[in-house]
Amino acid sequence: MFIGGEVRAAVSAAAATAQLACPACGGGVLVRASYAAWEEVRAGIGPAGLPELVQVCSRGPVQRGAVSMLILRWEAADASGQRFPILDADIALVPDGEQATLIGLDGIYRPLPGAELCPAIAYLVTAATTRSLLGRIAAAITDPAAGHCGEADRGGVTPGTLAVAGR
Repeated sequence: MFIGGEVRAAVSAAAATAQLACPACGGGVLVRASYAAWEEVRAGIGPAGLPELVQVCSRGPVQRGAVSMLILRWEAADASGQRFPILDADIALVPDGEQATLIGLDGIYRPLPGAELCPAIAYLVTAATTRSLLGRIAAAITDPAAGHCGEADRGGVTPGTLAVAGR
């Protein structure tokens, strides 16, 4: 299932990129945001048996003109412990004026092999996870002093758009 979404954060693109490029916090922002978003969905609308994330990897940012790009991969494990990628995504930080950044996510979500999810449930889980992840990234780069993604105030975040296409 292809996914995409966007939020606007009240922070310059340069500051957002610097926050995500910082070795001490950049990878940590994406990792913490990923685990927190997944757990939020598992605890809320996730169907029974939704696996735990076992690994989150990120790379970047890479500059492409004024846009900064990052890549993100989530892996989960089935009951036997075998790992499978469930999300591969590109995250774009696009300047939106002097003091704002559009944070976009385009990727592909794959349920674990053998998982039989109703398409409507799969859509709800995917949409909720995407919104949560983008909101948590935006909150963390808007208020780096908050320290932990998910703990930051989302006051500087403007809800954006979400698009999820079927397989």
